[in-house]
Amino acid sequence: MTQTLSSRRIHCRDLGLISYNEAWDYQKQLHQYLINRKRNVDQELEEGVESNDHFFLICSHLPVYTLGKSGKMDHLLKSEDDLLKEGFEFFKINRGGDITYHGPGQIVGYPILDLDAFFTDVHKYVRFLEEAILRTLAEWNIIGYREPDYTGVWVMHDELPAKRKICAIGVHLSRWVTMHGFAFNVQTDLSHFNNIVPCGINSAERDVCSMETILGYAPDMNIVKQRLIHHFSEIFETEILQVSTIYRL
Repeated sequence: MTQTLSSRRIHCRDLGLISYNEAWDYQKQLHQYLINRKRNVDQELEEGVESNDHFFLICSHLPVYTLGKSGKMDHLLKSEDDLLKEGFEFFKINRGGDITYHGPGQIVGYPILDLDAFFTDVHKYVRFLEEAILRTLAEWNIIGYREPDYTGVWVMHDELPAKRKICAIGVHLSRWVTMHGFAFNVQTDLSHFNNIVPCGINSAERDVCSMETILGYAPDMNIVKQRLIHHFSEIFETEILQVSTIYRL
């Protein structure tokens, strides 16, 4: 049964700049917490967390490449040893999608939701994530859109020579509990995408971009983050409980 709006509370936690592995461990911890709850496993509730609450982690990562379960290793254009020497990490992970880059200047979002409380439709869930990004972009008069054959959010701009992806999306669900999420380029160093075939899309007509490349200046990350959280809350019809420190269950 779908929860009422008043019972859809999401703890939004800003983890700041954090290593991928640490954030992944925290995701897995919260993900298992929600699964255990569905299985009626006895577990201690964190202070301030009610029995039906969900989580939404926001962060930026130290430079890292991640390869989804359907990705191809040859889309990583350098050896792992070379990447390590240049200050990059690399992880094979269990989300959908191919390879992507995470780094400073990017807003990464990890909703950890029990979709039984919302709707049990993966495609609708991904569309909702895309919609949160689209509405955020619109506040800076950036027109984003969906490409029919690809997930994520794209931008077409007069000064851009190709279709550009501004937000990548890759998710994983177990027992309708979500993890992983989106990577939204705000003021990201786009040269780091040159070490990969982003999202496995090798086409001269498609590339990556950021809000900074479109606007000609770097927007305030905190303001973009706040507006994104606002639109996420509207789309999923939730009450957002926002804090700014890392928690552990």
